[in-house]
Amino acid sequence: MDSSAIAFTLNSLAHSILADKPLFSSTLPLAIVGIRSRGELLAQRLAASLSKILPGNPTLDIGALDITMYRDDLASRHSITIPRGTDMNFRLDDRPLLLVDDVLDTGRSVRAALDALVDFGRPSIIRLVVLIDRTRREFPVAADYIGLTVNAPDPSQKVIVHLIPTDSEDAVYLQ
Repeated sequence: MDSSAIAFTLNSLAHSILADKPLFSSTLPLAIVGIRSRGELLAQRLAASLSKILPGNPTLDIGALDITMYRDDLASRHSITIPRGTDMNFRLDDRPLLLVDDVLDTGRSVRAALDALVDFGRPSIIRLVVLIDRTRREFPVAADYIGLTVNAPDPSQKVIVHLIPTDSEDAVYLQ
């Protein structure tokens, strides 16, 4: 995917999300939380797309979730991972929530994110949005909204997402 394909995909995801009535039936505003680091950038872009198409200019709370300390593979990593911290200045109790990540692969990151989210309250509903679904699971996790499905049979292949400003370009690669 190049930058225009990513922008088109996020816009398409926003239109699909708009049709999800339970997300917009609450009196509390929709919360959009991205899993650090690229899920955070995607959440911001998705919120911008939603803001353009939602009627009445509703408030959308946007946050970033650091799942470092909730990962089940933290001890087995070769390098030390330094948490960047969660940036969420709102509670999640009884609110609809979009959880956003760049790649859904084994399901471990999403499992860790769900564990972390309960520290911020109990959302009324959670929908998972991913830019890329790798379709290789170790945990029973499925995305509600998928930008692109990549069936790469070789487990050594990786889906690499680049997003500005973290990276020098917006692109997705299969390596």
